[in-house]
Amino acid sequence: MKCGWWLPDSLMVSIQYYLICHRWPDLKNPVRFSEKIQWYKLHYRKQVMRECVDKYTVRHYVERKMGNTQILNQLYQVCDNADEIEFDKLPNKFVIKTTNGGNGDNILIVKNKSNITPPHLVDKINQWKERRYDIISREWAYKGLESPRIIVEQYLEENHSNGGSLNDYKFFCFNGKFKYLWVDIDRYTNHTRGWWNEHLDYLHIDSDYPGSKYEISLPENITEMITVAETLASDFPFVRVDLYNVNGKIYFGELTFYPGSGYIPFKPDSFDFELGAEFSLPENTEQ
Repeated sequence: MKCGWWLPDSLMVSIQYYLICHRWPDLKNPVRFSEKIQWYKLHYRKQVMRECVDKYTVRHYVERKMGNTQILNQLYQVCDNADEIEFDKLPNKFVIKTTNGGNGDNILIVKNKSNITPPHLVDKINQWKERRYDIISREWAYKGLESPRIIVEQYLEENHSNGGSLNDYKFFCFNGKFKYLWVDIDRYTNHTRGWWNEHLDYLHIDSDYPGSKYEISLPENITEMITVAETLASDFPFVRVDLYNVNGKIYFGELTFYPGSGYIPFKPDSFDFELGAEFSLPENTEQ
């Protein structure tokens, strides 16, 4: 849908919604969560959201809200272009991201530096900087960002890791209150997803990835994770707060205002309405 850059925002998201969800969205009186995310893109204009979608500047937001940097991952380097990455100074394992990434895009995970050829990566990483979510899917918070940069961070893994990826804990928070949790399991191998409600009851939900066939054990400090999520979510009508838990230590992942750009399918379909019922659209849209 890049070819439709000239279309008005409301028409663009309506067409995308129809093509992906096979129905037209109600943008005047949205009820479904998926519809309300489209409304959120089109109408909600809280300026701090721009700081929060940038993978580098969000670190400043987290530090202000938490009062410290304890949940922030170690940052090795920030640069404007990939050819500035000092690969020889990096450890054997690391993660490269562009600051304008979203939905799991624009991420390179390096588990063994000897297996990569840096010159071959430079053009690829620099091309990621051209991705424009404000044009592609009309996600307003990405509009007007500073020129995207590249960050290199510590690769997180558990001491007893068997080679699989860390579980990714994603807290759905509405007006600063945690309501639902999804956990991505084996994200880069056999990706499944588990869902829990605010009481931490396991839910049998399928979405764009199948529901886990087994209920994983949540971390012992899940209550602390919820507190962190609610602290970071307190300024917004809705935000998904992504966290990691490495051997009991909580790490910040990202803040996401438009999960899946609002096009995630749910099975049963009623869950789209259930999530939507929690999302009270704000009257004051310019802040």
